[in-house]
Amino acid sequence: MTRVSARASSFAGRELGIVVAFVAVVAATTITSPTFLSGQGIHDLFLNASIIALLAIGQALLVITRNIDLSVGSVMGLTAYLSGQLFLVDKDLPVIVVVLAGIALGAVCGAINGALVAIAKVPALVVTLGTLYVYRGIDYAWASGTDTTQINAYQMPQGFLSLGSGSILGIPHLTLIALVVLAVAAYGLHNFRAGRELYAIGSNPDAARLAGIPTGRRVFGAFVISGGLVGLGGVMHAAYFGTINASVGTGRELAVVAAVVVGGVAIFGGSGTVLGAALGALLLTTVTSALPILGVPAFWQRAVDGAALLVAISLDRAFMVRLATRLRAERAVRRAG
Repeated sequence: MTRVSARASSFAGRELGIVVAFVAVVAATTITSPTFLSGQGIHDLFLNASIIALLAIGQALLVITRNIDLSVGSVMGLTAYLSGQLFLVDKDLPVIVVVLAGIALGAVCGAINGALVAIAKVPALVVTLGTLYVYRGIDYAWASGTDTTQINAYQMPQGFLSLGSGSILGIPHLTLIALVVLAVAAYGLHNFRAGRELYAIGSNPDAARLAGIPTGRRVFGAFVISGGLVGLGGVMHAAYFGTINASVGTGRELAVVAAVVVGGVAIFGGSGTVLGAALGALLLTTVTSALPILGVPAFWQRAVDGAALLVAISLDRAFMVRLATRLRAERAVRRAG
């Protein structure tokens, strides 16, 4: 078995494990509170997971290339506030214009991150840790510089709010949007050359560069796409919750990174799927929703994402060490033969 196929089978197994864990959490919580699995409970569960899934899909593209974006929470807050401000200027503004504006602002923020990483060669961790505070500062300055520091549901049109609360055949609009984005991202990663090259960059950046892959352009593009998805997530947050202030999205970056890594996207790059990232978002959202029902204190609810991230990274590292040992042993056998 080659290294690539071994890693692929391992992370496919991780996705199956997420599904099993999800079923176990839902079953345990339903025993304690039967309403957890009611129609409304399932509806709310998928609604809460959809926004995190959108951000996790974009983050997965970056982690596959051995990069990361810690500014997603701040960009989400910035685009959410933009959505509300646009409706304050013109409440009759078409919803699609607001959605596109949010995506565009998110893409611009992603382009700034991507340029500093791909062109200036600054490590993504350093760049996005800095822009996390820069974008949040812009958000707070914007909010404090206006007459409205908090935008409420009554100040936004019902058509926009129904985008966040409405459903089609019982499936929330936000979930349908997340599923469409998931399908497009999964198809692009596996069927387009640019998507497959992201895996090559994450597996071995130097080898990818020597093979003629435009690594800088691909990484820059991944940051722009991820930023656009975060912008979409910010708009969806505004439509769903209906209350927007400068603190929207604070701390959300930990949940997003945890969802990606728990979903089987290797933190060391080169493997994983956007489906796994979305499943990771669903699992962590379910666990967070279940803990209060199970009587777990609020502190432990906040600690779940961090603990899940540590466990997932430890598992990935253990797998990589075991795989490397097995490959060395196979090479030694072939040389001896």
